[in-house]
Amino acid sequence: MSFDAPNPKPTGADNGPAVSRREFDALFDAVRAWGRWSPADRGAWNRVTADLVREAAAGVRSGIVVPLALPWNTRPGPGNRKPALHHMTDLGDVEAPEPSTHKDFIAADYHGKGITHLDALCHIAYRGQLYDGRPAHELVDAAGARFGAVSTLGPLVTRGVLLDLPAVLGIPWLEPGQAVHAKDIVAAEKALDVTIDEGDAVLLRSGHVRRREELGAWDPDTASAGFHVDAVPLLAERGIALLGGDGDSDVRPSPVDGVHSPVHALALAAMGVPLLDNLDLEELSAATAEAGRHEFLLVVAPLNVPGGTGSPVNPVAVL
Repeated sequence: MSFDAPNPKPTGADNGPAVSRREFDALFDAVRAWGRWSPADRGAWNRVTADLVREAAAGVRSGIVVPLALPWNTRPGPGNRKPALHHMTDLGDVEAPEPSTHKDFIAADYHGKGITHLDALCHIAYRGQLYDGRPAHELVDAAGARFGAVSTLGPLVTRGVLLDLPAVLGIPWLEPGQAVHAKDIVAAEKALDVTIDEGDAVLLRSGHVRRREELGAWDPDTASAGFHVDAVPLLAERGIALLGGDGDSDVRPSPVDGVHSPVHALALAAMGVPLLDNLDLEELSAATAEAGRHEFLLVVAPLNVPGGTGSPVNPVAVL
């Protein structure tokens, strides 16, 4: 089966400015948060104290619950080259007659574009090092990771902030390849009357899901809207605990020479900030617009996989 699809060539989409490897390395060192927390392999999730959880919970008003995960995707396509698996293992004909039992099996190579998932800190190494300067070759092997695994992270409950860029700009979506800069974050905060603060989870809506539904699938490894690396120092300064979006946070093509996922490297390996990839933020966009507020309680509960580099996940926003 062919996965080829026409790649979008959007008018006016700009992933730049270009960043040299030397400039990127300087940026990596500038936002690096190594040696800051204990336990180190929970990274920025250490920022979320019991007080912050109580404050986030106290912000719930309507009680509306919005799931943020894509459907379990078993269909191959340009944005889903490694489809998830789902099949039945018991159709009520295996065990004793009563009660009849139905069982199924699921599996996924989830670090792609088709499954909503959380990236743990061990998912990315840069210059051979995981977050906190730990040597990747010593701590990650065929048995999994012994530092920065998703099982160490556990669940997160904190305040979420939706940066709904298409709503701010009055357009249905950002075109693939469009970079979001620090100035765009500041403008969105002003337009949406919200301010990113310590311990927040920041979710970027580019309109990726709506564009795919209306125009069809494309290969998001080739072109997708997301953050330019010049947005990361602002997010680091604000002290975020989690970054996510309806893409994978990186603008693609990468603007950094020789680094295919620079925001991944900065967030995970430098800042210790886990990532949420491939969210469905369309329902949340409508709900926040109706509520007139773009902050909410966010609950993220990854699977407890010892040594896992991440987990499929269904985050939940509560307004």
